[in-house]
Amino acid sequence: MARSVRRRHGHSESRGRDLKRLRIAVVGAGVGGLAHGILLSRLGHTVTVLERFTEPRPLGSGLLIQPTGLAAMDRLGLRTALEALGHRITYLHGMTASGRTIFDLRYTDLAPDFYAVGIHRAALHLVLWEAFQTCGARLELGHEVTSPTDPTLSGADLVIDASGARSMLRPFVSGKRTSAFPFGAVWASVPDIGIANATLAQRYVAARIMLGYLPVGLRAPNEAPMAAIFWSLRAENYPAWRNGFEAWRDGARTLWPELGPVMDALHSADDFTHATYIHFIESRPWRGNLLLTGDAAHATSPQLGQGANQALIDAVVLADALSATEDLPQAFQLYAKARKNHVRFYQYASLLMTAFFQSDSRTLPALRDAFFHPMKRVPFLHREMIRTLGGLKTGLFASNTPNHIVNKVSPS
Repeated sequence: MARSVRRRHGHSESRGRDLKRLRIAVVGAGVGGLAHGILLSRLGHTVTVLERFTEPRPLGSGLLIQPTGLAAMDRLGLRTALEALGHRITYLHGMTASGRTIFDLRYTDLAPDFYAVGIHRAALHLVLWEAFQTCGARLELGHEVTSPTDPTLSGADLVIDASGARSMLRPFVSGKRTSAFPFGAVWASVPDIGIANATLAQRYVAARIMLGYLPVGLRAPNEAPMAAIFWSLRAENYPAWRNGFEAWRDGARTLWPELGPVMDALHSADDFTHATYIHFIESRPWRGNLLLTGDAAHATSPQLGQGANQALIDAVVLADALSATEDLPQAFQLYAKARKNHVRFYQYASLLMTAFFQSDSRTLPALRDAFFHPMKRVPFLHREMIRTLGGLKTGLFASNTPNHIVNKVSPS
């Protein structure tokens, strides 16, 4: 990469190069990295994906692939394979410990064929990995790329940073700082005991506690159905949570008695993965020939379940942008323009929602409890809530279809 960047002016020397035959390095073999590798190799580019682990592996438990993410998987030709493993989700239900309903939203209230898919990260990785193995891209393991001058990037016409929220390359593109959310979560994969069919279900105690259950289907073909459970947790309280695991388990069982069989099968804190979150957004996510995508470019809390969906959309839109022009800087501009409004809305919507569900505030959860569910009675607000949930919003009063959001690049 060092050879292809004019550092003094920040322009790529690939201006005028035939973008149909680029040498591309993708940093990170997660959801976005594999999607980039598949799509760009199919376009005829020479693609190498660099992964810091010594074997490709997913991190975490469950994901909710929204209609926009499903449209992106359709473009990858992998939607059918994903849905064969995942669990169709048509309903979001959230209530307080006292039984007060906060969310009661059905995707199908917007359109009969509108739904999301709960999927285990391992299953999503499997679907992408099988396609990656036949696309012609190369995977190099055990490479932790920390600088644009890394020798593994030498000679690349384009470097795509898909390494996630903790990107080491981000400071070489943007001077903006990241901000950490006080609350994170612990996640675990458990057998699906059937208490929330087709439903993302949640329980709340003010905004200090959130316990969720998401059916995610099969981790691999012929395995038993799984679910993901998650518990909201202040980052600094994680050690105390580990030390008090048995007391926590008893409290969670009291909060949600139907989860008793699941809680009984969890033996220690080691059954969980701890996740923390940051907020970051860069409206011009490139410098020279280094481009940030996915969480490297726009990280936020998981309140609206958009992280993996945004990474998949990024991969599709970037592939279209590279096909729409023979000028790399112009391709970056097309890509950023196409993604700007959608990304910006969900960055700030997720940031706003976080305080209502993960904070020490007393006022905000009280407002949530009083107004969120009654808003459903107003048809316009009901539709907007479902559009927001499904990933369709591109502005406060703007939205679009999943296919339009995924197929948005135009050279004009």
